[in-house]
Amino acid sequence: MAAGAASGHRASFGVVFAIVLIDMLGFGVVTPVLPGLIMDLTHVDIGTAAGYAGWLGAGYAAMQFVFAPVLGNLSDRYGRRPILLAAVLMLGLDYLLQAMAPNFGWLIAGRLIAGLTGASFSPAYAYIADVTPPEKRAANFGLMGLAFGIGFVVGPAMGGLLGSIDPRLPFYTAAGLALANAVFGFFFLKESLAPENRRPFDWRQANAMASLRALKGQSPTVLWFVAALGTWQLAHIVYPAAWSYFAIAAYGFSVGQVGVALALVGFSSALVQGVGLRQFLPVLGEKRAVVLGVAGLCVSAVLYTLAQEPWQVYVAIGVGALQGFVQSPISAFNSRAVDARSQGELQGAVQSIGSIAAIIGPPMYTQTLEKFSGPNAIYQLPGMPILLAAAISLITLALFLKGAALLERRA
Repeated sequence: MAAGAASGHRASFGVVFAIVLIDMLGFGVVTPVLPGLIMDLTHVDIGTAAGYAGWLGAGYAAMQFVFAPVLGNLSDRYGRRPILLAAVLMLGLDYLLQAMAPNFGWLIAGRLIAGLTGASFSPAYAYIADVTPPEKRAANFGLMGLAFGIGFVVGPAMGGLLGSIDPRLPFYTAAGLALANAVFGFFFLKESLAPENRRPFDWRQANAMASLRALKGQSPTVLWFVAALGTWQLAHIVYPAAWSYFAIAAYGFSVGQVGVALALVGFSSALVQGVGLRQFLPVLGEKRAVVLGVAGLCVSAVLYTLAQEPWQVYVAIGVGALQGFVQSPISAFNSRAVDARSQGELQGAVQSIGSIAAIIGPPMYTQTLEKFSGPNAIYQLPGMPILLAAAISLITLALFLKGAALLERRA
C-alpha cells in the first residue's frame, strides 16, 4: 500500500514537472521575438520599444503579485488539479491572443493575462509539498528549478530559430505547447490535496496584501524564511534584469556572445538544481548548501567585475551556478514550518513577494548600471549591479540562518 502510494506520488510529481517545464518553454520561446513584435506594432526604434517592454514586464509582475495568492487559496479550497489545469488552458489561449495581436493594446492585454496565468506556480509548488515527504522537498523543489532552467535555455533558442521564419510563429508554438500541456494534465494529473486537508476560501485572505498581512500571524520562524526568500529573489533577478546590458557595457559582448553566456547561465543553474541538489544535499545538509550557494554568488560577482577576457566570464558563470543551492533548501525549511492546510497560502504569499521583487528589481539594477557605466557615470564600475545583488544575498543568508536556528530550537 505504501509502495503504491509512493509510486503514485512519483508519477504525480512527474506530471507537475512536465507542466512547469512546458510552461517555461512557452515563456522562453516568445522572449527573443517580443522586442521585434513591439517595434512592429508601435513603429518605434529599439530604445523606445525597450521602454515599452519595461512597462509590459512591470504589468506582468504586478498581475502575478495580485493573482498568486488568489490561485494559492483557491487550490487550498478546491484542490490543486482544477486550478493548475485552468491556468494552463488560459495560458494557451492567451498566447493565441498575442500571436494574432493587431495592435499594441492587444499585446498589453495578452501580457497581463500571461502574468495572471503565470501565477499557477503557487499551486504547483503546493502540489509538490503535498506529495513529497518533508525530508525530500528540497530536492524536488530543486527539480522545479531544473524545469525553469531548461525553459530558459531551450526556449529562447527555439524562439530565435522560429522567429527567423516568422516573428509570430513562436507565439503560435507557445500556444500549442500550453494547450497540449492542458490536455496532458487533464488525463494524467491526479489530485494531491485530500478533502480533509482543505479549508474554506476567504476573499479577505485571497489578495496580495491580505496574503502578506496573513504572514504577520505566522510564527517568527516562518517570517524569517519568507524574508530570506524575498531578499534572495530580489538578488537573483539581477540576471534577467541587467546581465545582458552589463555584459555589453563591461566586455563589449555581441548579441551572440550574450546569448551564449545566458545559455550557459541557464544550463549550469539547471545542472546544479537538477543534479547537484540530489547528489550533494545529503552530504552537505540544507544549511551548509545555502551558505555555499550564497558564497558562489558573491565570489562570482567579484569575478565578473574583474574579468577582462571571455573565458574569465565563463569561469564566473560556473562559480555563480552554485547559487542554485540556495532557494530550494530555504523553501523546504519554510514548508516544514507550517501545516498541510496552509501550504497553498504560504506558497502564494512567497510568490507575491517574488512578484514585488520582479517589479522593484529591474529598475533598481538597470538604474544602478546606468549610474556606473557610460560617459556620465559617477564611477566606471559596470559590475555594480551584480555587486549590489551579492550584498543583498548576504542579507538572505543572515535571515535564513536566524530562521533555521529558531526551527531547530522548536523541533
